Amino acid sequence: MSIKKNIGFIGAGAMAEALIKSLLGRQFADASNIWASDVNCERGRYLTETYGINYVQDNLELVDNAAVVIHAVKPFVLGHVLAGIASKVSAGQLHVSIAAGISLEFMEGLLPSGTPVVRVMPNTPCLIGEGATAYTPGSSVNTEQEELVKDILECTGLAVRVPENLMNAVTGLSGSGPAYVFLVIEALVDGAVRAGLSRDVAASLAVQTLIGAAKMVRDTGRHPAVLKDMVTTPGGTTIAGLHVLEKSGVRAALMDAVMAAAERAGELGKD
Repeated sequence: MSIKKNIGFIGAGAMAEALIKSLLGRQFADASNIWASDVNCERGRYLTETYGINYVQDNLELVDNAAVVIHAVKPFVLGHVLAGIASKVSAGQLHVSIAAGISLEFMEGLLPSGTPVVRVMPNTPCLIGEGATAYTPGSSVNTEQEELVKDILECTGLAVRVPENLMNAVTGLSGSGPAYVFLVIEALVDGAVRAGLSRDVAASLAVQTLIGAAKMVRDTGRHPAVLKDMVTTPGGTTIAGLHVLEKSGVRAALMDAVMAAAERAGELGKD
């Protein structure tokens, strides 16, 4: 059933489009109840022609027409956006930010006192309905508003609540994680090509291997180490490959990548 509340997006980039597409695809909202604002008129024209939503250039006009405002802008722009709309924010209007590293305290400080604010960290697989998103509600968010945000986010995939002090860790893992996986796929394909497979066959096998492996972890509920051991026969091919990965420090490199991205998210918040 579609909700009747208007949902507005300040910023109409790829992540906003992913959410809009998911809301419409899941029939969670009607196109007439979705608004978007962006300085790029061509982008706005594309969204209205593709999805039939409402587009305006002025953020203040959007805020006037939305019960839920989703801020889909870059971290360094968010402060300017919030300061610019603060005078138009109405009591109880729900504000949701997907800007990496920006704290609830910062956002709440720029909006009228008592404004309900939710901090969200999505990832790019939201574009295909396979997202992994974490959210943290601010102190003024009530149960109904939190459930609404979760329902919106679940239109794009998995949505979990985490304490705000762990949001940067989420950024380092699921926020940046797709890029790590893309790199792994690329490397596996190159290795297979070196071993003699054609690139198209190698790519198909590599992608399906990662999909299948991920679904085994999710669907069986078993620890990845247990599943790994199931593939690893004594003196076999898999243990030979794993030995090389361990010697090359792949496990530590991935751990360090998550930590580096998490630390950078914290720096963005300070900036």
